[in-house]
This record gives sequence, C-alpha cells and structure tokens, in this order.
Amino acid sequence: MSIDAAGLLVGLIGSGIGPSLSPALHMREAKELGLHYRYVRLDLDALRLPPEAIGDLVLQARVAGFRGLNVTHPCKQLVIPHLDALDPAAAAIGAVNTVVFDGGCAIGHNTDWTGFRDGLRDGLPDARLDHVVLIGAGGAGAAASHALLSVGAGRVDILDVDASRARRLATALADHFGAGRATGIDMSELAPRVEAADGLVHATPMGMSEHPGLPVPAELLRAELWVAEIVYRPLDTELLRAARAAGCATLDGSRMAVHQAAESFRLFTGLEADAARMRRHLTELVRSEIGTGGDRVA
Repeated sequence: MSIDAAGLLVGLIGSGIGPSLSPALHMREAKELGLHYRYVRLDLDALRLPPEAIGDLVLQARVAGFRGLNVTHPCKQLVIPHLDALDPAAAAIGAVNTVVFDGGCAIGHNTDWTGFRDGLRDGLPDARLDHVVLIGAGGAGAAASHALLSVGAGRVDILDVDASRARRLATALADHFGAGRATGIDMSELAPRVEAADGLVHATPMGMSEHPGLPVPAELLRAELWVAEIVYRPLDTELLRAARAAGCATLDGSRMAVHQAAESFRLFTGLEADAARMRRHLTELVRSEIGTGGDRVA
C-alpha cells in the first residue's frame, strides 16, 4: 500500500485516555520508518461525550479522512453496531479495538488477542498449556482466553468477581473452540484451580497505579506455575514480584501491549512494525513516566 505525502491520520477513542502511551508509541515507530503519521486522542471525557457517542465519532473520523482508529474502554463492544464488517476473530471475541477505513467501509479488528498470543510466544515459548487459569472476563480476558485456546491450551478456567460474566465468556469460547475447552467459575474456586494449573493469566486492573494489590494470595504461587500479566503500567506489578519470589516464570504486560500496537500499525499502514524496537520504546516511555497512572491496553 502506498502512503501519500500527506501521510496518515489515525486516532484513539476512549474515556480517560489522556495518559495513553499509544500515540507516542505509534508515532515513534512511524518516525523510525520515515512515515508522515499523526495519531490523535479523541477522549470522551475531554469531549464531554457519553460512550454511546462512539458511532458519531466513527462517522466523523471517516468523513475527516482518518485511516483508522484504535478503540479502548468503554467502547470496544459499543462500536460494533457502527461498523460495516468484522474480522472473524473480532466477531468471535465480541470486541473491537482497531477500526480500519478501507474503500468506504469501516472494518473492525481485534489485535488484543494476537498481541497476547505473540507476547506469550516471545516471552514464555515453553509454557505448558494443558490447564490455564485466567482471572478477569472483561475485554482483555476475552482476548487472552481466545489467544490461549488458539495456540492449543487444553482447558482455560475463567474466574471473575461477576461469575455470570465468566460463564458467558466460557460459553462463547466453547461455541467457537469446542465443548470442555473453557469453564466459567466463581472466584471462590480460585485456590484449588490455581493449585492444579500450569499457568495463571491476570486480566483485571488490579496492579495498576490506582488499583494496587495482589489478585491472588501469594501463597498460591509456586515455582511450577508460570504467570502472565496484562497490566503494563507499572511494568513490574506486585503480582510479578510475588511470582518471581516464588520461582515462577513470568510475562509482563509490555509484550501484549507492544504486539497489539504493532498489529494495529500494520493494519493502518500496510507496513510491518519492529516489535522489539517498539518494546524498547514502550519501556522508555513507561520508565520516563510519560502520562500518569495506569494505562489501558489501547
């Protein structure tokens, strides 16, 4: 795909996205590749718009000549009715985090699941996947569970403070991957499930700067268990520190964040981003404390 001299205009829609590192991450990579590339925030809070305004913003972006949009909380599901088509994975997950305008159509994609998949392959290539426990049945949890089953996890136990949400996600996964591959479970079952698992994936906000704490009791962590984190601000969460102290192999949230951004970048530009370089950039951005507080995976 050719990119004209005017360059590409893309954006991010969500609530409270002022601290997001996505614009800097994308534009640093574009600069490395010599692209004219502008990435803007469309913050619902700053615009004083409700999440239900997502349809109007998508239409306005299309008319304004945007190449595409990243979409984050709370609009990943709300955006779907306003799109012309969905990538099969986005349809299966029921969430969109990337919209590409192509030939007059708005096409929805989900790069969160590929981000987790590729991050897991990079950071924990030898992880056992017979039985994985996933905490959190929201958008990040849905993407991570889809990724786990796509790469051959035997069974994924999904736990959430809202047990009905965990069960709904498990049902949707079973419809796509087959019966018995996913189970929705109440948080009261956390201890025995973790004790029997090969790996633990954490996909809730706990661990972000404004949500400190451990999502599992430290005594449940053991050396045979690998632990993957979705949170990447801070890079070193309380869960990761406790897991390392217990001898666990760990995966921080930067790998998912980078790989989902790299795939969005490819969808917008048609060019392959350098994920290793983007991870170095993300680490620099987080450690230099650009923005404040925890950031969503946009």
